[in-house]
Formats: sequence, structure tokens, C-alpha cells
Amino acid sequence: MKGPAPALLLAAFMLTALAACTLGPGRGGHEDGPGAGNLDRIADARPRSEPLNPGANGPYTALGRKYVPYQSLKPYRQRGIASWYGRKFHGKSTSSGERYDMYAMTAAHTILPIPSYARVTNLSNGRSVVVRVNDRGPFHPERIIDLSYTAAYKLGFVNAGSAQVEVEAILPRGSAAARESTAAVR
Repeated sequence: MKGPAPALLLAAFMLTALAACTLGPGRGGHEDGPGAGNLDRIADARPRSEPLNPGANGPYTALGRKYVPYQSLKPYRQRGIASWYGRKFHGKSTSSGERYDMYAMTAAHTILPIPSYARVTNLSNGRSVVVRVNDRGPFHPERIIDLSYTAAYKLGFVNAGSAQVEVEAILPRGSAAARESTAAVR
């Protein structure tokens, strides 16, 4: 080849190779994580009163195990293992009918009502986030909640893949469930 064609081809190849480096897997080489911007700037979910999704709160069976979700908001607190899900499910439909957004502060839970809100605290580092429950899962007996990539990132366990956490339902102020919870403490 003569003229600028070889130089242009080489330049195009180099630019393509450099672009591929920036589009690769996210933090720590995890293939399921994004190469996103500043995840620290994403705010926690803001609890608000929402009607429960009737189609997402009925009894169901997953992997041979039967689950009966709460039919109303009520106090809930449990310790166990949290995991996260990312790119593989990004944009796919959740149990609520919403699209999964790995950059949102959301979670999947087997029995908490959809939608509802929960505070999740990483027991090893004390970090805490508020998420909106809009999906079902995890369906592994040892896990109690699946978090969005961003929630796991903010809790500090993306690279580990899972962490010991405490999950506590957040009850809207003024709700009957919140009044019952407060009365039980007294």
C-alpha cells in the first residue's frame, strides 16, 4: 500500500484497541460489573409509601422451594449472606415488571413485599445503604438478599462477591406497621 492508507489503518486499529480497554469488565476484573462513572454519587433509595404490586406478592415456587411473600409491610430483621447481580441481568424484567438497573439502589428478596424498602448493613465494615426491593431472589439457601451492583459497591463487597449483612425492613412513617413496631418496642 502506498500513501496514508497504512498509517490510517494503524491509527484506526490503535484507537479501537484503546477503546476496547475502557469498555472491558468493571472493578477488580469482575465480568459482571460495569465500567461506570462515580458510583459513590448515586443516592440511596428514598423510602416512600407505594401501593404493593399484587402480581409480585403471591406465593411462588423457585428451584423446588415454596415461598410466601409478606402481603403487607411489617417489621423484618435478619442476618445472613448478601450477594449481587450486575450486567448479565441489566435491562431484564424484574418480578415487579420494572427493568433491572444495576446502577440503581435496588434488591431482590424472597419474601419482603414488592415494592418495599430495606436498610442493608455490611457487618464486617459497618457500611449501610437503603435499597428498594423490586425483585425476587436469591434462590440459594445460604443467601438472604441479592443487591444491585451499585448497592454492593457502596457496601464494599463487589470484589468478594458476597458479605455477611443485616437486612432490616424500613416502614414508612405513620404506617400501621411502623406504629405496631414502635408499640412493640415500648
